[in-house]
Amino acid sequence: MGLAEGDYAPGHGPASKVSVSLRAGNIRAIRERVGARGFSAYVDAAIERQIERDLLEEALQSNEAQSGPIPEALRDEAAALFREIKSAPELQEKSEWHAREAAG
Repeated sequence: MGLAEGDYAPGHGPASKVSVSLRAGNIRAIRERVGARGFSAYVDAAIERQIERDLLEEALQSNEAQSGPIPEALRDEAAALFREIKSAPELQEKSEWHAREAAG
C-alpha cells in the first residue's frame, strides 16, 4: 500500500495527475518556454518555489513578532537592490513577456 499525500514533504513523492485551471496567457507563456512535454515539471517547480516563499514569509512574520519590525530604511535598501538585480541586462531576454515581467 502506498503512502498518503500527507506523508511526503514538498518536492518529494511520486507524481500524481490533478486537474487545475490556469489563465490562457500563463498557459501560452509556459508552452513557449518549455514546450508541451515540460509543462508539468515547470508548474511543479513553480508550486515548489511558491511554497518556499510562503514558508519564508511565515519565518519573517515570526521574526518580526519576536524582534520587532524591520526598519523602513533597510526595507527600502533591500527593495532597491532587488529591483536592480531583477532588471540587470544579463537577465533580459528578447521575449516581450519576460521583459514586461522584469520591468514590473
